[in-house]
Amino acid sequence: MALPRNTIALLVLIICSCSNKPADQVQAMLDKGTGLVKLPAGTIELLTELRLPPNAHDLEIVGEPTTVIRAGREFQGRALISIADAKNIKIRGVQFDGNRGELDRRIDPPPGGTAFAQHFTSNGVLIANSSNIHISDLHFHDMLAFAIIGTSVKRIKIEKVRVVESGSRNASGKNNTSGGILLEEGTDDFEVIDCELRKISGNGIWTHSYPGSPRNYRGLIARNSIETVSRFAIQVGHANKVRVEDNRGKYIGYPASEVERKGTESPAAIAISGKVDEGTLTRNRFEDVNGRCFDLDGFHDGEVSKNVCINRGKAEDYEHGNFALMLNNSYPEMESQLVTIRDNVFDGTKLTGMFIIGKSHEITGNKLLNINKAGCNEGGEKFRCPQVIGEPNFFQSGIFLAARADRAAPSEDVLIEGNEIRGHKMATRCIMTSTIVVAGKQRIGTNICADQDVQ
Repeated sequence: MALPRNTIALLVLIICSCSNKPADQVQAMLDKGTGLVKLPAGTIELLTELRLPPNAHDLEIVGEPTTVIRAGREFQGRALISIADAKNIKIRGVQFDGNRGELDRRIDPPPGGTAFAQHFTSNGVLIANSSNIHISDLHFHDMLAFAIIGTSVKRIKIEKVRVVESGSRNASGKNNTSGGILLEEGTDDFEVIDCELRKISGNGIWTHSYPGSPRNYRGLIARNSIETVSRFAIQVGHANKVRVEDNRGKYIGYPASEVERKGTESPAAIAISGKVDEGTLTRNRFEDVNGRCFDLDGFHDGEVSKNVCINRGKAEDYEHGNFALMLNNSYPEMESQLVTIRDNVFDGTKLTGMFIIGKSHEITGNKLLNINKAGCNEGGEKFRCPQVIGEPNFFQSGIFLAARADRAAPSEDVLIEGNEIRGHKMATRCIMTSTIVVAGKQRIGTNICADQDVQ
């Protein structure tokens, strides 16, 4: 018996409605490659990534207050949304659920020479080889890898983004650097501003490029709030003319059980790697840093000014506690020189206040208080006071002028003036040198050096 025409039409409508899932509807809208895409309210569950078509342009993606893009339990893809070879793209007002609980797996960092965007999958938003990107008012939680990765992007602005409880671990159960916001491989003219990151397994906000890759260029990382990360709150890697200013953070290097120790590396509030010059690190404030406040490996011809780091706890509260500020030179194509370190406050350092290598630095107007909380070298094994053969002052000074870090770079022509240095035996250990650094080659002016009871 033939069905009535209106019944056939109703069956066709039901079949189409069932097969046309929200994810398919959204992908169809994105496939147009331009214009305004208004995402529907509610949860959009994905099994594969949403992709903008190549050469997408002048496209704005806008969510409703309840729009959630969620990775399904069988999700496979580089990111929930991927953008490549596009320009003039905006994304705003969307929540992303990475479903880390169901997708969780151990992931080691990529081998040297491999971009992170080519290695990590299940990211939030991936942008590659694109220009004029604006991301705002997005909320990411439970991401397995990174919330945002930008690789080889020209002009990108990321603002008012919130990332919580994100990142995965390596085969050893330690952090694998993931969880936050990463810009890499020659990303130029970037801003990461007014963002909030909480409970990130790896790094909070960072730039990264391997040696041989184009350096990241002209960036601003400002007014962000970062709390509880187990590696670096902010890292600037292989970059030129980057400003890091007015950021706030606490509980850096936590949980301590997820800290991955490699060689001399420690968690840090602000870290530098590769070759980084003409940069400014200023007016940042961090509390409870279970590592170093500033780990400046590769920083030269730049400024560190008006920052505050405070550790109010006892020495034993900071398992990975270290220096307040350390210069290093592991990247072979840089020389430690011409760094201005002025008007900073470092209050509560487990070991030495500043570790200095290189030449023609200016260290002025800083306050180093409660230095050497571990009481090295008298602290002994209780606080893991390390020892360097032939260098008894390495871990017990207010400011230590060293002969080398990863490479030889004797301190020379360093101006140290107008600083206040107080802590364990700082009256006599205020400014000390390596056994092969000549104190007479420095410019040491008047400084306040005094003992202070530390805990």
